Amino acid sequence: MTATIKAERVGVSGPRVRHGRRKARNLRPMATSLAFAAPALLVYAAFLVYPAIYSIRLSFTNWDGLSPIKKFVGWGNYTKLLHDPVVHTAVRNNLIWALVTVIVPIALGLGLAIAVNSRIYLRPLIRTIFYTPAVLPLVGVGTIWGWLFEPTGIVNALLSHIGLGSLQHAWLGDSTTAIWAITVPACWVRAGFPMLLYLAALQGIPNDYYESARIDGASRWQQFRYITLPSLKGAHAIVFALALIDTARVFDLVIAMTNGGPGNSTQVMGTWMYFNVFQSYNAGYGTAIAVVITIVAAVVGIPYVRSQAKEL
Repeated sequence: MTATIKAERVGVSGPRVRHGRRKARNLRPMATSLAFAAPALLVYAAFLVYPAIYSIRLSFTNWDGLSPIKKFVGWGNYTKLLHDPVVHTAVRNNLIWALVTVIVPIALGLGLAIAVNSRIYLRPLIRTIFYTPAVLPLVGVGTIWGWLFEPTGIVNALLSHIGLGSLQHAWLGDSTTAIWAITVPACWVRAGFPMLLYLAALQGIPNDYYESARIDGASRWQQFRYITLPSLKGAHAIVFALALIDTARVFDLVIAMTNGGPGNSTQVMGTWMYFNVFQSYNAGYGTAIAVVITIVAAVVGIPYVRSQAKEL
């Protein structure tokens, strides 16, 4: 009888013990992964998550950025943002910036990638020259191009030299042309990175495709349309997403070339946030603008992140 009871206990407890041990073994890799990831997660939480949460909290106050007094104003800053005429101008400029600095650099980058992918003399040097603007500091680029666009600068001198003196203009001093003038160096700087990505994608296309197309009598345009463009589908998605995300961070060139002027005509959301926080001492309102910028960047960037996660 005793032996039977012991056997029954063993029969009941045995599977439970084995299940517990199996569960413990399954938890060990997770615990190890968390242990390795913990330092990075702590840094991420301390320098990104906590400041983000604190900034959202500040956006509901009228804090001036200096005094310890922070009066809660609810949605007041966000309501003010909707009726701020400078914000309306900044949004319009951001849309212009996004349209120009996404389409033009992508087109230039693709054209340059096709050009430097062919067999040309000094190809490595030419690739380096085209990519160099992408690594230059934007403040320096903005300062140099500001000199070029001055009334006595090279741009107007060149127009006069080629017989187009009637087009000479105070490009950065006119509210109707200033924002468009700033997009020129922006496109010049941003063309190098798409070129690099497209070049890597072009080199991954098998030459057999082009050889077969040439044998069948396909023209260069037909090869580009039916072979090159479809093969660059993945590169198009990456380049477009990164370029669109980058448009939310426009700041340096505007500050260096016009400082938001003339008359706030070249303000963008980033510069208007800066002016409110550090010059007007209206940190609560400026932080609300920063929160809006972050939300827009996140909304734009989430589809790209999700698409990349699916490919892993």
